[in-house]
Amino acid sequence: MTLAQLIFLAGVFVLVMSAVLGAVMMLRPSAAQQRLRTLDHAPEPAAASAGQRWLRWVADMTRPVSRLAAPEEGFEKSNLKLRFSHAGMRNPNAPAAFFGIKTVLTIGLPIVAYAGMVLSASMPKGNNLLFVLLIVATLGYYAPNVILARMVRTRQREIFEAFPDALDLMTVCVEAGLGTEAALSRVAEDMGLKSPALAEEFRLVNLELRAGADRERALRNLAIRTGVEEVGAFVTMVSQAERFGTSIAASLRVHSDMLRTRRRQRAEEAAAKISLKLLFPLIFCIFPSLLVVLMGPAVIQVSRILLPTMGGQP
Repeated sequence: MTLAQLIFLAGVFVLVMSAVLGAVMMLRPSAAQQRLRTLDHAPEPAAASAGQRWLRWVADMTRPVSRLAAPEEGFEKSNLKLRFSHAGMRNPNAPAAFFGIKTVLTIGLPIVAYAGMVLSASMPKGNNLLFVLLIVATLGYYAPNVILARMVRTRQREIFEAFPDALDLMTVCVEAGLGTEAALSRVAEDMGLKSPALAEEFRLVNLELRAGADRERALRNLAIRTGVEEVGAFVTMVSQAERFGTSIAASLRVHSDMLRTRRRQRAEEAAAKISLKLLFPLIFCIFPSLLVVLMGPAVIQVSRILLPTMGGQP
């Protein structure tokens, strides 16, 4: 690397850091805002997990720049808040850490990519350089969204697979004489090992009921927090059973059978797609290897014996 390249790289680094520090200083809260934020946060227990402490540290470090990626209408009014609820992220520091990581990756990955291209002496020119940096910045901006979507899918799948078993337990509890609230509490305790996500949602429903919330409203909040279609159907079924005076135990039994059938159908559908998904690896990976193994010796013999004979060579 020449001296001119080093000076240019140092200048770019100083310019970018100056822009980031300037944005941090402009977005830095005032003393009054800091005091209100300190009073707003409740003291954490001494037994806080390492993940929560790490999340709070990331949020505190990236909070000044997290506003650059935050939605204009505010996090509380955006659809992203519902996505956080579907992923089970209820920590108050999670939004600040999420938007802060997006900002850091969007700004930092192009700098790292540019430094790597300078050090590897394969620097593209003109529009190609801008295109590469734009692609890297786009990846840094949307990578947290992809990870969040994967967390949502994983959690919703866990809730869907464990929900029929939870309804069976609730049916047994209701038929044994327990009320709906007591049945939800017992199911939350028993489902803690099989599905922690579903057990946590049932515990939240019990807390809302103990706080004086209406049962229908608490169950509606359960459907909103999970975002699973089957949970929404369960809430509708319970509301209609209470409204029309039908047996809740019989309704739960029928609904659990329907959910179990739907779960089996989804498993059969996934199994039926395996042959199609294996088609591309077979064609592009396995079949060429088989052709080389099977046809390779024959091609070698033809090239050694038959071709010279056909060409008139002894």
